[in-house]
Amino acid sequence: MVWSQVYDPLNNMWLSALVAAIPIVVLLGAIAIFEIRAHVAAALGLVAALLIAIVGFGMPAGMAGATAVYGAAYGLLPIGWIILNVIFLYRLTDEAGLFSVLRDSIAALTPDRRLQLLFIAFSFGAFFEGAAGFGTPVAVTGAMLIGLGFAPLAASGLSLIANTAPVAYGALGTPVIALAAVTGLDLMELSGMIGRQLPIFSLIVPFWVVAAFAGMRGMWQVWPALLVCGVSFAIPQYLVSNFHGPWLVDVVAAIVSMLCLAGFLKIWKPKTLWLATSRDGDPSVDTTPRPQSLSAAAAPATKGAVFRAWLPWLILSVFVFAWGIPQFKAFLDSIWVLKIPVPGLHEMVQKVPPVVAEPHVEAAVYNFNILSATGTGILLSAIVGGLLMGYSPMALLRSYGRTFWVIRYSLLTIAAMLALGYVTRYSGTDATLGLMFAQTGWIYPLFGTLLGWLGVALTGSDTASNVLFGGLQRVTAEQLGLNPVLMASANSSGGVMGKMIDAQSIVVASTATKWYGHEGDILRYVFIHSVVLAVLVGLVVMLQAYVYPFTLMVP
Repeated sequence: MVWSQVYDPLNNMWLSALVAAIPIVVLLGAIAIFEIRAHVAAALGLVAALLIAIVGFGMPAGMAGATAVYGAAYGLLPIGWIILNVIFLYRLTDEAGLFSVLRDSIAALTPDRRLQLLFIAFSFGAFFEGAAGFGTPVAVTGAMLIGLGFAPLAASGLSLIANTAPVAYGALGTPVIALAAVTGLDLMELSGMIGRQLPIFSLIVPFWVVAAFAGMRGMWQVWPALLVCGVSFAIPQYLVSNFHGPWLVDVVAAIVSMLCLAGFLKIWKPKTLWLATSRDGDPSVDTTPRPQSLSAAAAPATKGAVFRAWLPWLILSVFVFAWGIPQFKAFLDSIWVLKIPVPGLHEMVQKVPPVVAEPHVEAAVYNFNILSATGTGILLSAIVGGLLMGYSPMALLRSYGRTFWVIRYSLLTIAAMLALGYVTRYSGTDATLGLMFAQTGWIYPLFGTLLGWLGVALTGSDTASNVLFGGLQRVTAEQLGLNPVLMASANSSGGVMGKMIDAQSIVVASTATKWYGHEGDILRYVFIHSVVLAVLVGLVVMLQAYVYPFTLMVP
């Protein structure tokens, strides 16, 4: 029997929204305020979500349970599968002593901590976001920053802040493609509109992340490099998104940004170097700039040693890019994929107006696509890299077992987080929160943007947020006389700023940096950055909706 979602069970949208928000409050409060371990907090949040879905919104208990299992399975594959194998590769390189060479090679480019952060967290991370998404960039850059000597909170939090502007075009444009599918709007118009919003923040984020790390004074000391990095990313991001499409936006922009930044650092050096020192034992930032000539830096390693240190990550880049190509994924799926309709859930939940224009049932099919999963490509790259580093097959197997044991709680946390997100989606509590935002009238461009932010904060995915709220954004925009392409795009653009506070990303960051049990510290560190940047995106959307000449940017 099909169950129709109920969005206002208390006959008062604000009260219903408060009830719908209880699982979020439980989850974030447990992590940030009470500092409960993430896997326990996630379990508490999941229990709250199930109770609200069943008791508050009338979802059948069996259906709610099936939803939780479905979400947990998705949390383990593809997301947990990515994290497990990225950390495996990182541990191999670390145990082989190659991270010290990697550190020295980047120090040869620049010993300045601020510029190392910029190159790794923003430019290099954007490449992995564009090629794979789903937690890969934070896992890779967080691990690399730790290997370079960054403190755990800095490596975790700053990787999350830097991984914002590229998110809308992550995994070869998957969020935009999904947005076009659920809204029925033109793919190129959506890609172009997002490409007229996010390049502004591609300019801002390099300044923002370095200021968060080094303060305003430390940021202004390297502003030329920040400008080069941001401009060389923003311009390709705009051009590719508007004149080619969403598929290669991040990949092209990241490559251009890395090449331009590396070239610029060959001819420009900051007057004051920011080195690896920390004030008052604070692990969050390196705060003491010390003048030092470049000749005082460590002697560069041989070209062969540097190549060896970078080789595992180059191999990873090749595999991740290959696994991100839709045609290659389709080929792998043609070999073997298992599609499992979830019993008691598949086509048993019906979304109804005003969330959608017409009632339709929700599919619930779990794709066990182990061959085409990005994590499989990462695992193969780790095996190839490990063999080239001199590991025997048995040594690789033992290291893999140790890696699994180290991150076992993180995998449990990710599974519970995704279970919670799926329960909110299929029970309709996320739509209740969305409808509350939709009641804001003329200021809806701001709140609609924050709705996208909320969607990613809840689900951990810009793609999922677009699927959840894309249709609502179009319907609400048409009801208010706004351009539906603008508001659908705002959902994705606003959503990227929620990426840094979603529980899944925070767990990935804490795992990659080996800072287990400190998820609350990371959340507190990034939360205000997330909120302020999301509001700034909303203000840009407000300008594009109402103020000339910004309205000329809207199709």
